[in-house]
Amino acid sequence: MSASHSSSLRLLPMTQQSVDLVLGIEESAYAFPWTRGNFVDSLAANHICRILCDERGAVLAYFIAMPGVDEMHLLNITVVPGAQGHGHGRALLRALVKLCEDRAASELWLEVRQSNHRALRIYERFGFVGKGVRKRYYPAAGDTREDAVVMSLGIGGASGVTSHALE
Repeated sequence: MSASHSSSLRLLPMTQQSVDLVLGIEESAYAFPWTRGNFVDSLAANHICRILCDERGAVLAYFIAMPGVDEMHLLNITVVPGAQGHGHGRALLRALVKLCEDRAASELWLEVRQSNHRALRIYERFGFVGKGVRKRYYPAAGDTREDAVVMSLGIGGASGVTSHALE
């Protein structure tokens, strides 16, 4: 992503008014999408909910993260299918690392489907490390369940990533 392109992007708070747009993206991106209730509940719980918009205001991507004691848990990160491969996911991860730093969170956690090889590669290149597996975590086709890979990223300090290091 070029500097001129990234400077025209804006990271904004997700609001109740943006839930319909986000839900449409979610449903286009996943076979087992979050529900409207998942997004509404996340906003009501004061999770960190952000949308990435282009210069026209079109939503390109979003994330939802739940702050914890000295940590952050990434619950959902999604890039519009037609906008993937342009660095928007990495931009959201960098913004999330900055939020972790601002909140003194020393670790960022996430789960990812074991079959989502593209996301696994992105997270590994970003510095996330596999920590374990949650058996039968995600719904899957045929009324089955799929395992999740649990990953974490250290934030700040001698062994952690800083937002400055990711620029």
